[in-house]
Amino acid sequence: MRLFSTPYRLYRLLAFAEMVTWTLLLAGMFVKYVLQAGEWLVRIGGGLHGFTFLAYVVVTVLVAVDQKWSLRDLALGIGSALIPYLTVPFERWAERRELLGATWRLRTEPGTSLPQKVVALALRRPIPAAVVALVVVAVVFSVLLSLGPPTEWFS
Repeated sequence: MRLFSTPYRLYRLLAFAEMVTWTLLLAGMFVKYVLQAGEWLVRIGGGLHGFTFLAYVVVTVLVAVDQKWSLRDLALGIGSALIPYLTVPFERWAERRELLGATWRLRTEPGTSLPQKVVALALRRPIPAAVVALVVVAVVFSVLLSLGPPTEWFS
């Protein structure tokens, strides 16, 4: 649980995972479209990337609420996952700006707004919160999978 002990560690882990899964997805697209060698790597890389993307968004919101990010910083954090390899530079930028704390603020402080109260509850009961977050991400991921690739959603 040491990886999740601070906002900095958790955010850094997810930013790196997002970058790795972008690599898998882009490699799969290269194999499929350039080498024309099948789409199995796109399915694997795309699935892993999709799940990691959703987890990154959840963690970004969690950290943003706990560390009192501005709406602009939250939007930049989520937006960084949309452009390949931008999550790690964003994480480093956020660390330099001291947006990623060394402690979870809402573990000890009471939340005042509804989002803060939800995050405080999640931080005080991390295992049930992690299970709920994983189930929510898995359900959203399953719904998105049933809709097909994003390129087909509006056609």
